[in-house]
Amino acid sequence: MPWGRRGGRVSALEGGPEEEAPPVAAAVPSVLWASRLQPEAAAEQILLRGIFEIGRDSCDVVLSERALRWRPIQPERPAGDFQYDLLCKEEFIELKDIFSVKLKRRYSAKQQGSGTLLGITLFICLKKEQNKLQDSTLDLINLSEDHCDIWFRQFKKILAGFSNRPKSLKILLNPQSHKKEATQVYYKKVEPLLKIAGIKTDVTITEYEGHALSLLKECELQGFDGVVCVGGDGSASEVAHALLLRAQKDAGVEADSILTPVQAQLPLGVIPAGSTNVLAHSLHGVPHVVTATLHIIMGHVQPVDVCSFSTIGKLLRFGFSAMFGFGGRTLALAEKHRWMSPNQRRDFAVIKALAKLKPEDCEISFLPFKSSQDLQERRAQESPKSDCNEQWQMIQGQFLNISIMAIPCLCSVAPRGLAPNTRLNNGSMALIIARNTSRPEFIKHLKRYASLKNQFNFPFIETYTVEEVKVHPRNNTSAHNPEEEERPHETASENSFPWNVDGDLMEVASEVHVRLHPRLINLYGGSMEEMNDSKATCNCL
Repeated sequence: MPWGRRGGRVSALEGGPEEEAPPVAAAVPSVLWASRLQPEAAAEQILLRGIFEIGRDSCDVVLSERALRWRPIQPERPAGDFQYDLLCKEEFIELKDIFSVKLKRRYSAKQQGSGTLLGITLFICLKKEQNKLQDSTLDLINLSEDHCDIWFRQFKKILAGFSNRPKSLKILLNPQSHKKEATQVYYKKVEPLLKIAGIKTDVTITEYEGHALSLLKECELQGFDGVVCVGGDGSASEVAHALLLRAQKDAGVEADSILTPVQAQLPLGVIPAGSTNVLAHSLHGVPHVVTATLHIIMGHVQPVDVCSFSTIGKLLRFGFSAMFGFGGRTLALAEKHRWMSPNQRRDFAVIKALAKLKPEDCEISFLPFKSSQDLQERRAQESPKSDCNEQWQMIQGQFLNISIMAIPCLCSVAPRGLAPNTRLNNGSMALIIARNTSRPEFIKHLKRYASLKNQFNFPFIETYTVEEVKVHPRNNTSAHNPEEEERPHETASENSFPWNVDGDLMEVASEVHVRLHPRLINLYGGSMEEMNDSKATCNCL
């Protein structure tokens, strides 16, 4: 079959170096990308029709409004010949899956000018298993300059009609992410695809924590169609926070008094280059660099819910998820050992936090989620109390961990997600509370995340679907104190409590109010409604 792989791109680039025509790649099963002529194809307007060599066959190729179809040209044979019918099967690709077109040329050392025309190369986005996307190529071979020029111009016109696809992107790259692999990931895997798609980029390599935040507050964004973060969860969360703050500033909204914040003006793309990649995993169903890049190129956008975190009337930050208690203390420990590798640091912090496991004495208030159906039912019952008074609920006691999540939070150690019943944009948050229990029972709960079993099936675990949450530590006796072996200047304030917000450490000494803001930011990514169940079997300890 005529589908190429990434190794065959160079010869298709106009003005590229001396190259032989790319070899035909291994066949991709036709069931994945081709089919017999669909009934509606007959009703489509034909734009062009011609003959090209595809693979080893001369084919009758038809370009219509929605698809490119081809059928091998074969000598006439008696009707009912099964092998003949199989050879003549019509195949097609939908135009919406094409992201670039190039004239295919062969260059030689002695040859000057534009090289010898071989035909046209189409660059295509293929859907693979487990939510992955893969780039591929289809070569349409024809040596006629005039013939190829007509087809090339028509393809360019069609691609220009996809107005949702970005043409210019601001790239923010964190070189310190994970094992300092983000730079290599971008220049080896991401940039080549963006160049093929003809997307202009402006790359900034961040130099310190908060660099992206300060940059996006002031830089000119009018010429960009989107912002892309290459890094881990902390980097992605910082960029999302910066974009939302910038939107409030541009709209003249006072950040500290936000009740209904303004939506971010530009979509955000997340290239997974961190140690956990929770946001990218939740968004795409898999932390796969090429998949994330192709979603950006194709202009696939998902509106995503965002949380705001505030205290005493002051906005602390925007984010997607948070953990207080065990999750916050574990991150605080890990941050003190940045010299370790990410996996070593995580394992060390988890084990040490478990060794010193202690509950937080808290008061938790929350506003239960009311769906649109609930609101309609309340109006039908004409209940004045429920119409004018929101019913806050309160629980208090000692809690080992409190999780508040607006996204599913998928990752390698939690293949079903830390909040598996939450979606990216269902207008609610998951509140997951672990009450005080024995250390062995709590460890059983943590281990359950790595399996496909229900991690909430424990008597000390409570789950709620909420719109707002207030977490109020009732005393400072369990606040984050410096450890005896640590120097004081390396630790948090004695009266503050550590929060884990999207992998970033946030230290707060008082009550934290978490509000959900539906569909506040657009992220590049496909729909997750048909997400496959993960088969990961890793262990969290």
